[in-house]
Amino acid sequence: MPKVKTKRAAAKRFKVTGTGKLKRMKAYKSHILTKKSTKRKRNLRQAAMTDATNVKTMKKIMPYL
Repeated sequence: MPKVKTKRAAAKRFKVTGTGKLKRMKAYKSHILTKKSTKRKRNLRQAAMTDATNVKTMKKIMPYL
């Protein structure tokens, strides 16, 4: 059986925490920032955990976490 390739796009976007959860950065922080409030932009800086509904798919496309 050959090795399974990791999807590089996913590997760059997700990191694994010590407990095995997937960490991601939030979207909507790259452009059109003038109409967004300071509070909203500050909250977008924090990392978030990947939702449980997507974890199975993410682990499949990144087999060597």
